[in-house]
Amino acid sequence: MKLRNIAIIAHVDHGKTTLVDKLLQQAGSFRENQRVAERVMDSNDLEKERGITILAKVTSVVWEDTRVNIVDTPGHADFGGEVERILSMVDGVIVLVDAAEGPMPQTKFVVGKALKLGLRPIVAINKVDRPDARITEVVNEVFDLFAALDANDDQLDFPILYGSGRNGWMADAPDGAQDGMAPLFELVLKHVPEPKVEEGEFRMLGTLLEANPYLGRLITGRVQSGSIKPNQNVKVLDNDGKVVETGRVSKILAFRGIERAPIEVAEAGDIVAIAGLTKFNVADTLCVPEVTEPLHAQPIDPPTLSMTFLVNDSPLAGTEGDKVTSRVIRDRLYKEAEGNVALRVSDSPSADSYVVEGRGELQLAILIETMRREGFELGISRPRVVYRQDEESGERLEPIEEVVVDVDEEHSGVVIQKMSERKADMLEMKPSGGNRLRLVFHAPTRGLIGYQGELMTDTKGTAIMNRLFHAYSPWKGELAGRRNGVLLSNDAGEAVAYAMWNLEDRGPMMIEPGWKVYQGMIIGQHTRENDLEVNVLRGKKLTNIRAAGKDEAVRLTPPIRMTLEKALAYIENDELVEVTPKSIRLRKTKLDPNERKRAERAKELVD
Repeated sequence: MKLRNIAIIAHVDHGKTTLVDKLLQQAGSFRENQRVAERVMDSNDLEKERGITILAKVTSVVWEDTRVNIVDTPGHADFGGEVERILSMVDGVIVLVDAAEGPMPQTKFVVGKALKLGLRPIVAINKVDRPDARITEVVNEVFDLFAALDANDDQLDFPILYGSGRNGWMADAPDGAQDGMAPLFELVLKHVPEPKVEEGEFRMLGTLLEANPYLGRLITGRVQSGSIKPNQNVKVLDNDGKVVETGRVSKILAFRGIERAPIEVAEAGDIVAIAGLTKFNVADTLCVPEVTEPLHAQPIDPPTLSMTFLVNDSPLAGTEGDKVTSRVIRDRLYKEAEGNVALRVSDSPSADSYVVEGRGELQLAILIETMRREGFELGISRPRVVYRQDEESGERLEPIEEVVVDVDEEHSGVVIQKMSERKADMLEMKPSGGNRLRLVFHAPTRGLIGYQGELMTDTKGTAIMNRLFHAYSPWKGELAGRRNGVLLSNDAGEAVAYAMWNLEDRGPMMIEPGWKVYQGMIIGQHTRENDLEVNVLRGKKLTNIRAAGKDEAVRLTPPIRMTLEKALAYIENDELVEVTPKSIRLRKTKLDPNERKRAERAKELVD
């Protein structure tokens, strides 16, 4: 059977996973009575809850006499590493662009990577039935983007389809016949070349890693040359050609719709998953024993943000989670770094803590959320940017991001003001239809930490912010930190409603009555700049004398709800987020007030 390998790449929410649903449906991958979830490729719990794709996944359909392997990719910039590595598996890409929003930062990032590899893209303008669609302008913007990314003449001569992924049709013109996905399938067969097959014995580059409860380690990749059968002897080479391990292939799985089926032989050009090896990793080469030369993986962009993961040492440690020791945390983090090429993990100089570097707050927050659901308890530090040093001048460099904010015109002033306070430079301001403006900035990554929530408040929830790493440039100077201090508990126990009610004029609370608190735990936000220790355990004094009037009713203002991302953005350098399977608490790194004072004095002496 003939083969085609394609990836669908686009910005977040431009409709990739919905399009894959329709391709699977119309190619007959589901039985007539089969119950299929919406966005079937978003298979893990976090993807379903958040409505975003986090992991790249492979599926396949048969159209006419050709098997088309389709790779669904994440659209969020934080998960760009997933997209970078799968591009080596495919021979063509479908660039999906929203008919109203046009090409966005992540579109620019993945298209640039695809063009560098020489892939010839197909452009699909999606959601043409939107009332605010600007089809002609978006097509022009896509062409300008390709030209700016140094596309060659073949790549600039890209075919265009128009359609609606949700309604399941694509056509050669926006007002064309709405009769299914056949035009897209036919264009893929015509425009995307067959997989290039190299001469020689079996070789395959590992691209995606997952753990299967029955088969153990599963590595997905494209067979570059030769063929492989189950029970065949193989070896694994690293990037330098050193032998990592030798073993035997226990099972070969091919992608058949949303299922994986065992096959007897994997031919060159096909995308398969292989089980049976214990050390075979992403970017390693699997080959027969006679081969000595490894395949080389594409380099991955470096991480720009880091956090320190610490063993939870609070007084409530171990009461809610069952994975609390440094050894278990270390093993889990290093295992994650094996499969996720955009993450780096290293041991910290201080005991029982590990530095995890990634692409952004969301990527690291997803890792923390996954770990807490597995039963881990952790202390997490404030996100910090990964600095570099200029080799020639020795100057400190920091990561700069390209930020695109779509906002209603009435709120544009406050966005520009807040971004300028964060040392951002505005590059562009243009109308984007419907009384909205598109603002483009270059801003330091450290200035954007925690800005998402503030932006939502300032614009009454109407702004959409998209970020993408741009470059490293000279350090832009000090930035203002959080303006308010915090309210700290001065003792351990359970919070009392009467005490919280009396403290309401000191600032909004972050806890509820009955919650367990301890000394040094953050329970609220102070209205002033300094931190204040308060007693939330004191109940009402009861006497045998009653007043004529009835007691005051205790009515509390609803507390500030701290999600994981909000908590990570809120804390300062001397604070931690305590994450457990049931709770997210904020606390000072040093719980004892005397230790905090000593640390402050020591810092003043150093400064």
